[in-house]
Amino acid sequence: MVVLPLLLLLGLQFLCGRGQLQSAGIQLLTEAAREWQGSLPCGEWNCGCAFQKQPGCCCAADGMFKLEEDSFHRIKYLMRDVMSLEKKVQKLTDYSRVAFEAIMNPGARVSSGTDPQCFGPFSTNVPIPYSNVTLNDANGYNPALGVFTAPCAGVYVFSFTVHSCVLENESLYYKVQLMRNGVVEASVWENNREDFEDNANHVVVLKLERGDQVYIELMSGRRLCTQQPFNIFTGYILYPDTGDYM
Repeated sequence: MVVLPLLLLLGLQFLCGRGQLQSAGIQLLTEAAREWQGSLPCGEWNCGCAFQKQPGCCCAADGMFKLEEDSFHRIKYLMRDVMSLEKKVQKLTDYSRVAFEAIMNPGARVSSGTDPQCFGPFSTNVPIPYSNVTLNDANGYNPALGVFTAPCAGVYVFSFTVHSCVLENESLYYKVQLMRNGVVEASVWENNREDFEDNANHVVVLKLERGDQVYIELMSGRRLCTQQPFNIFTGYILYPDTGDYM
């Protein structure tokens, strides 16, 4: 059992040109390896190539073909992953600068028969016109409508500041809501005669889909008076959703 592996090794050396066989004993073993007629316990070696073909044949051809096939599939999957990563990076780059800030103009429209310095009251809920835009990266905010439309899916941060001031003995009476696609997400309100001037602030984190709309509205029957530029609406993207390219 010890001789057979040695025969195989010496036969491989002889036929593949890997050794210079000098001694008569080694030559004898080499000839015996060449004339071996039994089964060849080669394992992963291509002994048929080594012992039955012409000297100099590629004894590792099968292994090389398998390696080539495995390498092809690895490269194919690697290219797929690289392309997916490229799309994710592109999306992160394209939507990394989405932000806006808008302020309510002093000349915001009012309902008839009210103090000209007040916005409202109205008989229905009305979007607040933050028409003085100081920042609008990616142009997601529409000042004509007072509506922000998400340019891509992701997580966004919105904040709004509400301020109102009335005359002595008048009532502070407002309620302002942050809306997403017509649904209330957050609100602030004031209804008392003790304060003549007050403000409120709110910050909201929302997960939006592309095309979702966010805006601020004044509830019906309420009003915002004087110092309207203190009413501010801001928003920005925290991070985009790259799940489309997973």
